[in-house]
Amino acid sequence: MVTPESELTEDERGGLELVRETGGIHQSEFWKELDVSSRKGSRIVESLADKGLIQREETIYEGHNTYHLTPAPRDLDFSLLMAGDMLSPFIGDEEVDPHSDAFSQWVMNLAYEE
Repeated sequence: MVTPESELTEDERGGLELVRETGGIHQSEFWKELDVSSRKGSRIVESLADKGLIQREETIYEGHNTYHLTPAPRDLDFSLLMAGDMLSPFIGDEEVDPHSDAFSQWVMNLAYEE
């Protein structure tokens, strides 16, 4: 399966990782952190935004117009955690007893789905 992330250049991967690690960064700082020119940084940002991997919002930072870059929300697939309409008992803070009724019911719902 081809995803937008699998087709990224090395510079784009580095840029995406930076945005995700920081949780958000101003574009004027983005290209400095990547050690690329502002022009190349702008191209990286545009490519990542066009692929839906980051979001950019116009802002003013240190008296200059720029963009604030944030990671795009990811579509999460929770179907692997479901058995019918029951969420896996392994989701949560407490330890799961494999002999519990909740676990047994969840496993039985898995069997009925096939």
